[in-house]
Amino acid sequence: MKDHHLQLNLSKTELLVIPAYESICHDFNLKIGTVTITPNHAAKNLGVVLDDRLSLSEHISSVARSCRYALYNIRKIRPYLTQYAAQLLIQATVISRLDYCNSLLAGLPACAIKPLQMVQNAAARLVFNQPKRSHVTPLFSDLHWLPVAARVKHKALTLAYKTTSGSAPAYLSVLIKAHVPTRALRSAHTNRLVVPSPSQSEVTLNSSLWSSPNGGMTYQRLQEPQHPFLPSKNF
Repeated sequence: MKDHHLQLNLSKTELLVIPAYESICHDFNLKIGTVTITPNHAAKNLGVVLDDRLSLSEHISSVARSCRYALYNIRKIRPYLTQYAAQLLIQATVISRLDYCNSLLAGLPACAIKPLQMVQNAAARLVFNQPKRSHVTPLFSDLHWLPVAARVKHKALTLAYKTTSGSAPAYLSVLIKAHVPTRALRSAHTNRLVVPSPSQSEVTLNSSLWSSPNGGMTYQRLQEPQHPFLPSKNF
């Protein structure tokens, strides 16, 4: 770092230890010069809050909190906005926040991402000025929005498709492998991917590329020539 005229900002340096097993003790300090850095329960990197268990609960809470605050401010000026203007404003300030790095949420249970879904429901109701208990499915249909779980799945399948088609960076291409059956089966030409089987005792991040084969037929349809990949941000 000295050769490139760089220096660590010790006041903003955070230490996050992610053990391979829960039983591993990682109670230690890191000393850099005269500053001692102790491990934190969670640390932020590129806007994503990672915790030492990689449950992403801290990140989900942070995103939901910031989105609720944005909706609170938009609700104050909603009487002065048209429906189209409100939709654009909410998509720019709330939906874009829900979509940021949402592929990391692939594989999480529905209860974990429920706070984000509640935020999206409130956003749809605010666009149409609907009451709190109104049904959101027809609102999503009119807005051409996918629910949070479907958006996460769409992002994972998109990354997997781009990786297998060669349009993704090399560092993503090495993360997935094509499934090669050991016997001559009818499923040999279904473009399946290898799904790693980590031990249940290990603390592992829910990789979006690893969970993408769970898309099954959806991913298979993306591979067919009659269904070319057309990226879209209106969902």
